[in-house]
Amino acid sequence: MSQVLSIIIPCYNEKNSILALVRKVMDAPIEEKEIIIVDDCSTDGTREVLEKDVKPLVSKIVYHEKNAGKGAALRTGFKHATGDVVIIQDADFEYDPNEYPRVVNPIFEGKCKVMYGSRFKGQRAKGYVLNRIANRFLTGVSNFFTHQRLTDMETCYKAFKREVIQAVNIEENRFGFEPEITAKISKMGIRIREVPISYYPRTNQEGKKIGFRDGVRAIYCIVRYR
Repeated sequence: MSQVLSIIIPCYNEKNSILALVRKVMDAPIEEKEIIIVDDCSTDGTREVLEKDVKPLVSKIVYHEKNAGKGAALRTGFKHATGDVVIIQDADFEYDPNEYPRVVNPIFEGKCKVMYGSRFKGQRAKGYVLNRIANRFLTGVSNFFTHQRLTDMETCYKAFKREVIQAVNIEENRFGFEPEITAKISKMGIRIREVPISYYPRTNQEGKKIGFRDGVRAIYCIVRYR
């Protein structure tokens, strides 16, 4: 019997990209997929696109009645996941779903319980300089407290055995989810592995939503959940 990959897509104001992204996820080279979208109270017409065009293509769409943040959307998505392995997919094109096997197959094969797709491991760094510097700093601080050896704690592509992620009480509603989940997985005694992945960064004008306050919050979360 084939194992199932649950793909959690948190979505907020992505009406111009969500349908194309879902089609790309559907074409990803994984035989059995469960696609779950959590719309975090979009206000730009995304919900209409989801209802009209996306709903027939995916396993489930959950709508938040109030905007709560990426962490809150993921918390909702994880609760609905039923697959053997769970991966996070942002609702844009910064990450390539064709690389799912690279990230999730080691978990399917029982070689690890958690895998991160690193944008920086063994390859030339991509993205904007300030973002790279901030990521390197936050990852280093996180490693200091968790004793992991990560190169990209802030990556979107995080994959987990479903029992692992559903055992974690996620408290952060926004981007503090990244250091929080890394710290709590580490406290469970689980070694997080990494594999290199591709990365196609977009600008703030194109819809990138993380900012300076999220970086400050990340530092707070690293210390709080260590």
